[in-house]
Amino acid sequence: MIAVEGFRGRNVAVFGLGGSGLATARALVAGGAAVVAWDDGEAARTAASAIEGIEIVSLAEIDWSAVEALILAPGVPLTHPEPHWTVKAAKVAGVPVIGDVELFARERRERSPGSPFVAITGTNGKSTTTALIDHLLRVAGRDSQMGGNIGRAVLSLDDLDAPRTYVIECSSFQIDLAPGIDPTVGILTNLSPDHLDRHGSMEAYAAIKERLVEASQTAVVGVDDELSAGIADLIASEGHRVVRISAAHRLADGVFADGTKVIAATGGVETVVADLSGIGSLRGRHNAQNACAAVAAARALGLDDATIAAGLASFPGLAHRMETVGRKGRVLFVNDSKATNADSTAQALASFDRIYWIAGGKPKAGGITSLGDFFGKIAEAYLIGVSTEEFAATLDGRVPYVKAGTVDAALDLAAAAAAADPAAEPVVLLSPACASYDQFKNFEVRGDHFRGLVQALPGIAIPGGGKP
Repeated sequence: MIAVEGFRGRNVAVFGLGGSGLATARALVAGGAAVVAWDDGEAARTAASAIEGIEIVSLAEIDWSAVEALILAPGVPLTHPEPHWTVKAAKVAGVPVIGDVELFARERRERSPGSPFVAITGTNGKSTTTALIDHLLRVAGRDSQMGGNIGRAVLSLDDLDAPRTYVIECSSFQIDLAPGIDPTVGILTNLSPDHLDRHGSMEAYAAIKERLVEASQTAVVGVDDELSAGIADLIASEGHRVVRISAAHRLADGVFADGTKVIAATGGVETVVADLSGIGSLRGRHNAQNACAAVAAARALGLDDATIAAGLASFPGLAHRMETVGRKGRVLFVNDSKATNADSTAQALASFDRIYWIAGGKPKAGGITSLGDFFGKIAEAYLIGVSTEEFAATLDGRVPYVKAGTVDAALDLAAAAAAADPAAEPVVLLSPACASYDQFKNFEVRGDHFRGLVQALPGIAIPGGGKP
């Protein structure tokens, strides 16, 4: 745990006692703060009440003038569609509203400024990039801690220590609550419309992401979309050190992908750092961009190219993101449950040629209309969840589809159809292009369910030689 010592002897309010909120409350108590906390869920309040030092009390009943800060869980609205009532109360009293990443950044500055801090954000690719950087550091023998919006809450990581590197995935919600974020290396993978209900506009969403790289000692920025390229140009013009990355264009300065090769260029002089061919966990152009970001970050942290190449080759991949979960004869089964929007699903569809596609859930704005260029790759689609009618209307006359309803039914149908397909490698792909909340608690539960169903199929071969 990273004890938060900056509020020692002072009163702090915490709202939201899920995973990160509970870890934050624990860290504040460990650092000597007096913590009052609340959550709308009774189960969360009960869990927190068992921790000595946390006082469970409705924040509607406290004296806000005696509170030094409100620590808000990232899932709680800060600005849109309207500020949460605790945010309104705190602002009336002049109380700062911050989050766990801000607390981490402050503690690092005060207690361990020599600890490298890598912060990763972007609409797509940030989780794979985060996991890949952590893997490269571990291959290099570095003490690396990974968390934030992936895995462990940031304040539950091992305590600050100068040689220890912290690799932190940051959502837009977390950055919005971290005005003092100051990474050693900050990464912006890409930008496309997402979470606009929480930020109000694309401009506001992009500005939040921009703040992370602008505050970094080294900014690594993907330049394959117009907004991100503009951010790279802006912060470079302000004198910041910027390393541009691309999976689509050759760069005179930066890190780019040329086919399966990852190339670092300085003043037009190119060095091939690694070749991604044959690395199943880094299949596809989107993963080439993730690899470019990881290479740029690893080089900025002092790793040599041979170590980086070895780390890329041994990367096991990220659960729920283009995760190979089984093979039965010629048929490959891929869990891409983390693809919760069309842009993310586009990356999966681009990676295969003969696809039996399981899609649907709680749809986002635009649905799957943007995926038309990939429809020729889809042998058949199996629609699940509340998006079924909307997706069916988009696919009608363009892609054969079945209204399967559930993941279980969709997998049964897709597996049978793929087995009868004479193609060299038909792929049963769960890449929903939707949030999971209509049928599952989150995308992890959805992906775990799919993996379990696949690995229960008779005759399935599991990656790594495991048994069902």
